Amino acid sequence: MAVDHIRYDLLAQEALRGVVRHVLADAAKNGLPGDHHFYISFDTSAEGVRISARLREQYPEEITIILQHQFWDLSVDEEGFEVGLSFGGVPERLVVPFAAIKGFFDPSVQFGLQFETIESGTDATSDSDQHEVQAPSSAALPTVAPGIAKRAEHETLPKPVVDTPANEPQTGNPAPDKPKGEVVRLDRFRKK
Repeated sequence: MAVDHIRYDLLAQEALRGVVRHVLADAAKNGLPGDHHFYISFDTSAEGVRISARLREQYPEEITIILQHQFWDLSVDEEGFEVGLSFGGVPERLVVPFAAIKGFFDPSVQFGLQFETIESGTDATSDSDQHEVQAPSSAALPTVAPGIAKRAEHETLPKPVVDTPANEPQTGNPAPDKPKGEVVRLDRFRKK
């Protein structure tokens, strides 16, 4: 079997997480342009995630947050982002490493990225950083949802956590339960 010394799967993940980093850094610096807003799903148990005990108890595995009208102090660095949000009228500060992100979606333009967990090949049973490639597979690749496609019924993002403080009207349109657009695997564009 061929050994993938380059680890294309990890390089693709890193590059697409760079897209998220760039978009969030721009939003932190300039605000959200036009109707853009972001659904960000992340693993609440991942290393480096900092959320309150209350949120961790409520969302022990995964949470989807929305950055649209009611967030503050968004800051981004090379490793992740921090943001202030309100949950049930209680302000919270979240710290999220980019490695913990499982999904990113901008419904205003029907663009999304969905990340898979990829083993780096350095587990206890491996003596080296080599990765055996058995067959080309898109299972470990991130997926991209272009703006012109429809989302397949079986491919949905987790229901977002939408919260508005008490006594404050919600602005804009209510968040949809299920974003539209088809998730397209990157291998669809490979030459056959």
